[in-house]
Amino acid sequence: MIEFVKQFIGVECLIYTFDAQLTGTIKEVSENGDAILIENGDNIEIINLEYVTRIRKYPVDKKGKKKSVILD
Repeated sequence: MIEFVKQFIGVECLIYTFDAQLTGTIKEVSENGDAILIENGDNIEIINLEYVTRIRKYPVDKKGKKKSVILD
């Protein structure tokens, strides 16, 4: 799982946990691989990888702009 998450470093992503959906750029994966650092504007969050169920790149439309409505 850690190697897959490292592919998303520097990419704006949607991160799904058991009870929430987070948006932000993955900045770092911890050395022992149990947490990720996410930056969203001025906010910085640390998420435990045990609670992450899905990570995907933020969807964009044909013009390259971020989609305003995401239905999952």
